[in-house]
Amino acid sequence: MFILKYKKIFLGLGLLLTVASFVSLGLYKLDLGIEYTGGSVLEFTLKENIDESVLNQRLETGFKQGFVLRKTEAGYILKIKSEGDGVTHNVHVLNVISNNNPDILNVSKFDTIGPTLGNELKTKASVALILVILAIALFIAYAFRHVSEPVSSWKYGLITMIALLHDIVITLGVFSYLGHTMGLEIDSLFLTALLVILGYSINDTIVVFDRIRENLLKVKPEKRSKDFEVIVGESLSQTFVRSLNTTITTLLSLVIIYVLTPASIHNFALALIIGITSGAYSSLFIAAPLLTYFNREQKA
Repeated sequence: MFILKYKKIFLGLGLLLTVASFVSLGLYKLDLGIEYTGGSVLEFTLKENIDESVLNQRLETGFKQGFVLRKTEAGYILKIKSEGDGVTHNVHVLNVISNNNPDILNVSKFDTIGPTLGNELKTKASVALILVILAIALFIAYAFRHVSEPVSSWKYGLITMIALLHDIVITLGVFSYLGHTMGLEIDSLFLTALLVILGYSINDTIVVFDRIRENLLKVKPEKRSKDFEVIVGESLSQTFVRSLNTTITTLLSLVIIYVLTPASIHNFALALIIGITSGAYSSLFIAAPLLTYFNREQKA
């Protein structure tokens, strides 16, 4: 199988992308939305004809912490990061938009999220992701306990964790760069996207690992170590086309969603496109080759 023949290249590419993502996260951080930092979401229409560029100029002057103004069919959606508390902040928002003439606004929605609630959500989201990855790794280690030769079952779980971290870190790294260059924010849907990516990636990895397990069980225990790389190669050959076809059809659907749906879920679709592409790569080109390295290490 060509994946094992050139595994150093594929593993090196995965490592390079992961390191680059960590660098991007270190340099640019994540541009967190108001769900995590606190702030306001305002949906409104104007009774007067005011150009969008004029609104942007007012907002740039009035809000130094940052804002996102998006035009919709009905009017505008404005997201503003927290710069104050309570009624004072809300009045300031309305006055900035209307140039101290709030009567020209028709407000259909005005929600405020406090910074304490935002920080709590951010903490819980991080903990949830870590616990999900650990739970998946432990389950894989348990599920593969019957094929602990030549590679210990806990190493299947460890490799799964490495693959999942690869997918999450790359998705976060790309969004940190896009947040710096294009102003993309991390909103509440982004966390949902990360959980979907974890589920999709682990499904792809389990398909490959399960085929390896089936093929190992067909071989006598004393021959498994000697023929392990051959067995892994055969298993990859048997699952490669299926995984590739599944990934391509999923990505085609996500691209259509990204192009044709409202801007409010573009970031969600984009995160899935990046994460599922990364997940397919890690399942085929990282997880299985790492098993062969663990086998060599265990024999040494």
